[in-house]
Amino acid sequence: MSGKAVVVRERAARPVRLGPKSVAVLLLTGAVGVVAFGWPLLADAGSGLAHARDAPWLFAALLPLLVAVVVATISESGMDAKAVAMLGVLAAVGAALRPLGAGTAGLEPMFFLMVLSGRVLGPGFGFVLGSVTMFASALLTGGVGPWMPFQMLSMGWFTMGAGLLPGPDRLRGRAEPAMLAAYGCVAAFAYGTVMNLQGWTLIAGLGSGISFVAGDPLHENLVRFLAYCAATSLGWDLGRAVLTVVLTLTIGPTLLKALRRATRRAAFDAQAAFDAQAASGETEGQPEAGRTER
Repeated sequence: MSGKAVVVRERAARPVRLGPKSVAVLLLTGAVGVVAFGWPLLADAGSGLAHARDAPWLFAALLPLLVAVVVATISESGMDAKAVAMLGVLAAVGAALRPLGAGTAGLEPMFFLMVLSGRVLGPGFGFVLGSVTMFASALLTGGVGPWMPFQMLSMGWFTMGAGLLPGPDRLRGRAEPAMLAAYGCVAAFAYGTVMNLQGWTLIAGLGSGISFVAGDPLHENLVRFLAYCAATSLGWDLGRAVLTVVLTLTIGPTLLKALRRATRRAAFDAQAAFDAQAASGETEGQPEAGRTER
């Protein structure tokens, strides 16, 4: 046998990068979502405003777009069916976590799992995971209604945002959980605000100073909307943000390691690198990390 060694090193799991197809589908999905949330602000008083009417159409458009994101991401990254299985497992766990805190001051533990999962899986799979998790939790808790496709979009954006944060190669030690906790705090408020926009337009005509008035100038309705958020959901969003921060800082580092280990096994951009050379332990007296075979 030769005196050379084969050193097998496994790269750390990295978020799945977006290719041009994935970016195009995500942009299309985002445009559909912005229109779905925002069109009531530009509608006139006689438009027959009701999200209950557009929700089925939004849901019908969202499902094929989610499939398109998965197909585009898999085709551009070369992953296999294990990746889809990983999405299913995480969606099931997230759906099971949601009922644990729903209805109690906004304490929803599923949000911290979405932050960490989006970080590990990347923005494309993160968007799909957030949307599918919300869909599964709605079926589990009986929360199916005109709000469901809007929740799917909002949670998809929430999870995707974690995947768009600076890469793990730039952060070490406690910096990564701290960044994810800060993101989770801000995004928890953003999620509540976006979902308020869907529900707020349904209470038009109640005569309150914070009610939506169809046909009024945009800036006047936006002022009412901010007052509505402060009066109705600020406390709920605060509870969600605090719990997300606490869980991310306490058990986040351990869960990140577990998720990355699982995604390596599911072939999420993890490849083995073979380096045929003399072991550094023989040449310099310092053994190189990895498995050495002669």
